[in-house]
Amino acid sequence: MLENAASDDAQAAPQPEAQPEAPVRFSDLGLSQPLLDAIEASGYTTPTPIQAKAIPIVLQGRDVLGIAQTGTGKTASFTLPMIDILAAGRTKARMPRTLILEPTRELAAQVAESFDKYGKNHRLTKALLIGGVSFGDQDALLSQGVDVLIATPGRLLDHFERGKLLLSGVQVMVVDEADRMLDMGFIPDIERIFKLTPFTRQTLFFSATMPGEIRRLTDQFLSNPVRIEAAKPATTAETIDQRIVEIPGSDPRTRRAALRAIMKGDDVKNGIIFCNRKTDVDVVAESLRRHGFNAAPIHGDLDQRTRTATLERFKTGTLQFLIASDVAARGLDIPAVSHVFNYEPPRHADDYVHRIGRTGRAGLKGQSFTLVSPGDRKSLDAIEKLTGKPIAKADVEGVPTAAIGDARDSGGRGRRADELREQRRHRHDGEGEGRRDKSRYKKRDASRPTAGFDPIAQPAERSETPERAERPPQQARSEERPPRSDRPAREHSAGQGQGRGHDRGRDRRRGADRPDRSGERRDRPERAAPEVTGFGDDLPAFLRAPKPKN
Repeated sequence: MLENAASDDAQAAPQPEAQPEAPVRFSDLGLSQPLLDAIEASGYTTPTPIQAKAIPIVLQGRDVLGIAQTGTGKTASFTLPMIDILAAGRTKARMPRTLILEPTRELAAQVAESFDKYGKNHRLTKALLIGGVSFGDQDALLSQGVDVLIATPGRLLDHFERGKLLLSGVQVMVVDEADRMLDMGFIPDIERIFKLTPFTRQTLFFSATMPGEIRRLTDQFLSNPVRIEAAKPATTAETIDQRIVEIPGSDPRTRRAALRAIMKGDDVKNGIIFCNRKTDVDVVAESLRRHGFNAAPIHGDLDQRTRTATLERFKTGTLQFLIASDVAARGLDIPAVSHVFNYEPPRHADDYVHRIGRTGRAGLKGQSFTLVSPGDRKSLDAIEKLTGKPIAKADVEGVPTAAIGDARDSGGRGRRADELREQRRHRHDGEGEGRRDKSRYKKRDASRPTAGFDPIAQPAERSETPERAERPPQQARSEERPPRSDRPAREHSAGQGQGRGHDRGRDRRRGADRPDRSGERRDRPERAAPEVTGFGDDLPAFLRAPKPKN
């Protein structure tokens, strides 16, 4: 009984409340004090989930496969520990100690800015190898030796093939936005770069999505990596309010008018408009400027100076709207972007996650609008399947509404394709005309003579035009010509095939009115030469002679 009473008293005693877990701070991650001072000067105190999980693992020297949605601070997840790793050691000419591969010039320049911001208390050197910049300036930096080499794959291999760069001293290699590398066709270049680096390197992969090809690459070049998932792959941030705007057709003028109506919202402070094609980027930018919007384009065909200046204007607020291709969709850290507008759904559903990730960053609220026509049903389904949730519809004043039904609805691309197929079918229909348009030949066929037409017996019927009427009839012309027996022999010895075909056609035109001059018989009564028809007077003599007896 005493034991039962004691147990009852223990159960009745109030249990102490669980203390809330203290938030992780950068000082808890094992970073050096000079680096912590630089982080605090930048205004950051609390790391993001991907940073809190990845930084300690990187400092241990382990390979990392980091997966986190865009806008969660993946860049600092590898730049911060790399600065501490590089604090010990020295550089060698043309032999960088660390290598960071980026898919675009803008993203590479952004990573270089991160090293400048966080590494200001460390004496580290860096080089940025991107297109659009002089080879001479980049070669001068490499010849002095750099701790950090940030490059796009193409320009990096250009320097290597010129003999200006060695990768045998790379200690840490980072592949950022790995799935974007796959989309841009950089995978063969990355495989080659991996083979040029020592197998003892530490390798870090970071991406927002993880397709099968990237998974194969990580299995091949990473050694027992630690997989870090701060969020489910291909998920969007909860701070982004996603909407679709339905338009009745795919006509570009309708689409641009709907885009302008959305951009006139009262809560639109600035925004990025994404297009699938570079030509659309320029067209949309020019259209917006004509309607009074402060907008400028950015895409891969522009020179690097223009692209850098345009991004700087957008970051500082002197440019309100940036019209971009997907070159600006991956990893760009542009603070306080209030809206993202998709001129049309992206071709690949993964790109949607990266596009709208330009807004709602660092805990801020953001909005995204995607223009969807009936022909975009398939792309919209792929996006909703990837993100795992439907996207709500927005009714915007000034935009005509239309339900998104079958892709072959009125105004959709499917209907346009049907119309083109129907036109081709009618164009091919006909009685033996093939691809020709019979209407082009009706008048000419009516003027042609029938099969029984005799040019000699009915010369007047051929004189339909004044030009033809002036020409002498065929019979008169033939009478003026000398007999064939008086013609020079060279006309008949030019070639047997040409002469026979020419005379055969003439015999058919003359018909039965031509006298029979098929050939003369020889004086030998025992054997006469056979009569050969179809050659007329041009029959060669050797064909008339009988074959000699043996």
